[in-house]
Amino acid sequence: MRHTMTIDGRTLSYRDFGGPGRPLLALHGGMSEGLAFAGLAGALDDGWRVIAPDQRGHGDSDRAADYGRAGYVSDAVALLDHLGLDAPVALLGYSLGGLNAVHLAAAHPDRISALIAVDSTVEVHPVPQGAVFDFLHGMRYTAPTREELLAAAGPVGSQFVERVLRPLPSGEGWRLPFHPQDMLDSIEGCRGDHWDAWLASSCPAVLIHGTGSQALTRDTADAMVARRPGTSYTPLDGDHFVPFTDPAGFNAAVGKFLATL
Repeated sequence: MRHTMTIDGRTLSYRDFGGPGRPLLALHGGMSEGLAFAGLAGALDDGWRVIAPDQRGHGDSDRAADYGRAGYVSDAVALLDHLGLDAPVALLGYSLGGLNAVHLAAAHPDRISALIAVDSTVEVHPVPQGAVFDFLHGMRYTAPTREELLAAAGPVGSQFVERVLRPLPSGEGWRLPFHPQDMLDSIEGCRGDHWDAWLASSCPAVLIHGTGSQALTRDTADAMVARRPGTSYTPLDGDHFVPFTDPAGFNAAVGKFLATL
């Protein structure tokens, strides 16, 4: 079920898939939303209560002025407080959400009991010209009709957003589930070396890695596991989008780790 809360005048939307199980806070990747974890919630059944926010600027959550780590982390903490989850919770993050999860675990170790990092690197380098995110430059946020907005999105329309377009509140037109400039700002905010954050937490952790990932190399993945005590490694055949291209494998990997806690 979708719910909303207010943070500093901003709406944060979140999905609480319910159930009597232990809470698992799940942070989606860029250009996505909390609904992306519906399949995982179903696979975990009653053992875990999956709570998945639409992170700032994504889905039904309002846009924000800042897309650095501190803002994303503060939203997650505010959500935990809003839900009254004072005891440590398990935490999962994919891609952008994985980096946010790493920083959340580092900044608030008393709130996190376990960490699942899904194809998220701790070394984020500048994206060269002509790279995968270049389509965001000049991409339209709104259009009078759904068809126009999809056409303007080009090949990523059917790949990313076809099923998640939103009607404008006025009822006159449609919008993407993210603003392209916000995504570019968020990508830029990820740049840098995040090793200190990765090594700052000590809870049990697993790194789930798409072995053909464009975002996380095998060398970096091996180093992340070797340098952080209590971290296991689960490889999956696939690229960076393996949670969606191999949902059964992804769900099984998450469930297997959670069963060890």
